[in-house]
Amino acid sequence: MSLRPPSQLTGSSAAEAAFDALGHEILAEKAAALGRAGQKVEETLARLSDNADEELRPRLLKEAAAAVHAYFIQRELCGLRRHEAVIREYGIPKAVLVRLGAM
Repeated sequence: MSLRPPSQLTGSSAAEAAFDALGHEILAEKAAALGRAGQKVEETLARLSDNADEELRPRLLKEAAAAVHAYFIQRELCGLRRHEAVIREYGIPKAVLVRLGAM
């Protein structure tokens, strides 16, 4: 006696559909993670620009640099390799980019 897969899974179209559904879920999670990372960049940059306390500035710069770094990595995981437009759009300060080694 041998085991066979269910008849609906034997055709290549069913396997392709299952793979497509998984691919869709992966893409959706990548997009959601990119959105969360972008939101964190916005929040940390807002705190950095709103704060005038020179004592807190190094910590805020570090937080902003970490958020931007995570965002850049997530973008690259999504296949987006060029960051110039994002740097302009978010208005990422040079002080943050220097901490990333980008300048």
